[in-house]
Order: sequence, then C-alpha cells, then structure tokens
Amino acid sequence: LVAIDVETRTRRTLGHGDSSIGDLWFGQPRVSPDGRYVACTRATSGTPDEAAVRTIWLFDLSTGEGRDLTPTLDLWPEAPVWAPDSSTVFFVADRLGYVAAFRVDVASGKTTCLVSEGAVTDLCPSPDGRTIYALRSTMSTPPRIVRFSASGESRTPVELTPSIDDGGVAGRGRVERVVAKAADGTAIGSWLVLPPEASADSPAPLVVFAHGGPIGSWTGWHWRWNPQLLAERGYAVLMPDPAISIGYGQHMVERGWGRWGEAPYTDIVAALDSALARPDLDASRTALAGGSFGGYMANWVAGHTDRFRAIVTHASLWDLRPFHGTTDTGAEWEHEMGDPYRRPELYEGQSPAAHIGDRKSVV
Repeated sequence: LVAIDVETRTRRTLGHGDSSIGDLWFGQPRVSPDGRYVACTRATSGTPDEAAVRTIWLFDLSTGEGRDLTPTLDLWPEAPVWAPDSSTVFFVADRLGYVAAFRVDVASGKTTCLVSEGAVTDLCPSPDGRTIYALRSTMSTPPRIVRFSASGESRTPVELTPSIDDGGVAGRGRVERVVAKAADGTAIGSWLVLPPEASADSPAPLVVFAHGGPIGSWTGWHWRWNPQLLAERGYAVLMPDPAISIGYGQHMVERGWGRWGEAPYTDIVAALDSALARPDLDASRTALAGGSFGGYMANWVAGHTDRFRAIVTHASLWDLRPFHGTTDTGAEWEHEMGDPYRRPELYEGQSPAAHIGDRKSVV
C-alpha cells in the first residue's frame, strides 16, 4: 500500500507485501475525512499449513504506523467506509449466511454489528453520520435501497421506495435456513429454497449448489446462480456453506484449506443427507451443480459417488497442476497448495481428474 503526494509525487510505502509474518495483501484503502488515517483490508496469504486471515487495518499517515482495527473479529471484513467525523469505520462481512454491517470505533476498537440479516453492501454514511444508506438483498429479493442507524440502536433496516426493482422482481420460492452436523460435529449452515407446491404429498426434486471461491459463502440475491429460477420450475435448491466457507469463523476456513476434496465434500454430503430427511424432498431425484470451485466440487463428486442423477460443472477446475500453470493467478495458489513442481505430494489426490475414471455423467 503506497501513499503518493500529488504535488511532489513523493511515494511512501505504508504496507509492505512481504513481511516477517509472510506475504500480505492490502486492498480497498480509504482515507479518513480529516486526512489522518487510511483504513484498508489486510490479508495474509497463508501457507499450505495455515489458512489466510483477513482484517481491517489502520495506518497513521503522519507516522506510517499501522494497527489491527478488528483483532477479535472472527470474520473476513470487507469494504471499509469512514464516518464523516473520522471517529468510526463501517464495513461489511459474511456472517452466518448473511452479509452483516458493522462499525468499529477507531479510539477504543469496539466493534458493533449494525445489521445482522440480509446481504448488506455499498455502505454510504449520511453527512451528519447518524444514518447509513446501503443496498440490501435476500434470497428472495434483489438489492434494494435501505437505511439504518449508524449507532446500532435499531438493527432493522428501513426499505426506501421506490426500490430499484419496484413492482417487479421477487422470488416465489419458500426460503428456509437449515443446519446439518458434519462428521466432526461442526454445524453446516445452508439455505433451502422450495417451490411453492412442495409437500409430503408432492416432494420436490433437489439440486445442490456448490459455491465458488473457494473462499466464499451463499448470502443474498445472485443474478447468475439464482435458486429462484429452479424453484419456478418445481425444483428445490440446497445451498450449503461447507468447510472453507467464510462467515463461520476462521476454524471453518481452516477445515478445508488446502484439502478441497476432504471436509468441503463430506460437509456437502452431510448437508444433503440432513435435507433429504424431510418429507417434502424427493431423495430419488437429486442433482448437483457448481461453478469455479463449485465446478471443482462437481467434478470431485462425479468421481466419488453415484448418488446424484445429474451433475452440472461450470468453469471448473479439472486438474490442479495445469491449473497452476495456466491461470493468471497461479502463484497465489502456491500459498495454499504449495508449488506443484517442488512439493507435488500436496497435490496428490486433490485433483478430480485422478478419480473421474471413465464416468460419462458430467455435463
């Protein structure tokens, strides 16, 4: 992270990419209105043995000194925004299947959750600092303009009208939050979207969505991977957040870090088994779909089980060794998987291609 004097063009490096704790990534810098500080995200790159960690970092522009603003927050914060008086930083973070809005006091470090449900983005404090305007979506509704208290007095956002989808887009599928238990006892949260007609007398076929990333989670409205489209056609959609998902603490990331075919796979199966215990889902008609890392998981599933009647793989990873050499961020994956040419043992058994055999079920 570099500060540049626009008059003299003098450059000062505030945050070095290489440090005593390993490689670092600084991003999303925001200068405080009083010009004293810069707030940004800071993430470690991780190693094959230790998962990456993200936090909100504060630099003093006069001294160059930095400190962690959210050292006790066990989440991955994003998009810092300053209050008009420079006393507070607002930000968002995936949290338990939602994208929550937070504030952190610069002087005391006290962190407060302002909105805990829905997927909140694009925070915009009012000039007096008392109100936050933002966009908020859900699994049933696309982003809508909302406002809420900047002090945390009320956690219920107020929708403003007219909304950007006023009189139009909304899903008819019934949305439920469900929780399963992994083999090691970890709670696996999922969204379940059901077609209106699903019942014990008319159970719906089920499609499992595996999310991309792999660092990520299912939170709000998605214009591309939208479960409501399938619900309109009579399908139920299960959207699990397995190991390596964010929003459930660093432990959940570590459970799948560098081991994509282990806990992430078995967590998805555990979420599926729990969902299929319901009478309104048809266990004899199941499918799985995913893109990017979700596509990797679709390929992995195709090589490890025959329980799905259909599998859709999109923009997927087939073999990690050539992926390392052809993607534009191949070196980044060395932090998690190791250099495939120097430490090939870390890649053994992690590529779906090694297990797919002669299967023809991948679409």
